[in-house]
Amino acid sequence: MRGINDMNNNDNVDKLQTQPVIDMRDTGRRAALFKRIRLDHSLEIAEDYIELISDLIETTGEARAVDLASNLGVSKPTVNATIQRLQKDGYVDSKPYRAIFLTQKGKELAEWSRARHKIVLEFLHAIGVPPETAEADAEGIEHHVSTATLNAFKKATKLLQEKTV
Repeated sequence: MRGINDMNNNDNVDKLQTQPVIDMRDTGRRAALFKRIRLDHSLEIAEDYIELISDLIETTGEARAVDLASNLGVSKPTVNATIQRLQKDGYVDSKPYRAIFLTQKGKELAEWSRARHKIVLEFLHAIGVPPETAEADAEGIEHHVSTATLNAFKKATKLLQEKTV
């Protein structure tokens, strides 16, 4: 495992980090946190598709299932199933063998996803994460970060950028 090996290679790991982060007796809080994580995971795929559809429309004029499959590294049947779900949820309009279009709801989600990604990416750059690593990490973090944390990232980024100017 990448994360565990990285930690084990770091001689400065504090022994306190091996203790549970959440009080094990507080099952309600633990359950609420895991519920939020499960919800974030369920929205993550939808957000990735919506953001990519928006990017494809902006750069090529259309979003096709074959382009989604290629960009996401998934099969066309997987794309078709996800597009059907996004249609049912009101994010996209699509007809067989035609391009995929975002509804107003889809456009709003794409804008929000893009804004979140930008905030996380700028923060990671500001704290010195190398660009390729920052891009990969931002792709995961953006789906699991609260509005309060995003606001803290923005504030910290601004402070860090002011110090370097």
